[in-house]
Amino acid sequence: MFSRKVYRTLLIVAIVIVLIGVASAGFYFGFSYVLAQNERFERLETEFEAKDGKPVIDETTPGAIEIVIPRSSDTKQIAEILEKEGIINNTLVFTLLSKFNGFDGAYLAGTHYVKKDMNYDELMYVLTLKPHAVTVTFPEGFNYFQIKQRLKEKGINFDEGVLDNMMRSPNLFLDYEFVKNIRKTEGRDYVLEGYLWPDTYNFDMNTDEETIIRTFLNNTERKLIDEYYEQAKRREMSMDEVLTLASIVQNETTQLTEMRTVSGVFDNRLKRDTGLQSCASINYLRRYDGLPIKLWLFDADIEMYADNKYNTYRFKGLTPGPISSPGDDAIRAALWPEKHNYLYFVATGDEEGTNDFSRTLAEHEQKVLKYSKAAGVT
Repeated sequence: MFSRKVYRTLLIVAIVIVLIGVASAGFYFGFSYVLAQNERFERLETEFEAKDGKPVIDETTPGAIEIVIPRSSDTKQIAEILEKEGIINNTLVFTLLSKFNGFDGAYLAGTHYVKKDMNYDELMYVLTLKPHAVTVTFPEGFNYFQIKQRLKEKGINFDEGVLDNMMRSPNLFLDYEFVKNIRKTEGRDYVLEGYLWPDTYNFDMNTDEETIIRTFLNNTERKLIDEYYEQAKRREMSMDEVLTLASIVQNETTQLTEMRTVSGVFDNRLKRDTGLQSCASINYLRRYDGLPIKLWLFDADIEMYADNKYNTYRFKGLTPGPISSPGDDAIRAALWPEKHNYLYFVATGDEEGTNDFSRTLAEHEQKVLKYSKAAGVT
């Protein structure tokens, strides 16, 4: 008979052998699972890879269901959204599989499209892909009203009232230095007007209002380079004043070669402490009233906004804030105006959108009459 000591030794050896076997089996099955998982996700990558830059599943796909993942959603919350839409019937399974497969925390906020017949692997993979986005282009010289209209036309879903409030009282965006330095001026309505940088953007269809504004402001922060701040300081102007002047220049001419000349006219008038008398400032007010813009203004057009601080025929200096989103060329023109003796300019009404410049009021008035008559406007 074996002694108790031998029994104990044999038992330990047996346990070790069993543990080694279990560990080997676990390693084998784990290794096999990882290999199989890699193969599965390689297949998914091929299956759901974007074609021609577009997702394989979108709103036009038969049976596609829109899933909107809010910002900061965790896996459990995403599982609940999927369950509510009838995509899955067990939130715990989705949550556990997400952790096990390394997808926990990898899901991207935004709009995704899925189908009810997708398995868990497919769902998890698709929800980690870039959300469905809409490309939107905003030209230089667009004001906030036009920017909102373009967003709507492109199908971006947002609450206009919420967006308006954020534009009027931008307390959420004081982490941007240039927002902190915006002038507090009488009559200024949309405080962030002029700070929504004109460019091409990709927006999620269901993005929130704060993200819309931050997308613009992030670009503005990048584009307002040190050179601009240095030149603004030399000209004893704040960046807010620079953008305000640039926005007026942007809307007075479409010709890049004229921008510095136009800016020079305004620079001369500011130095003389006379009104800018900018048609663009009146047309800004007309746009918000749903009225067409005018190339040539008459007394009735000016009197219509006699008490409005944006009326540069009635109030000296710059407008309370920018009247549109200026681009680089207009900003450079505002910072480096052309030196000359012109005090006036008038739109010629030609297809190129050029202006004719004058040194005296008499000369200017003759040109206004000439070009407006030629266009049949009196």
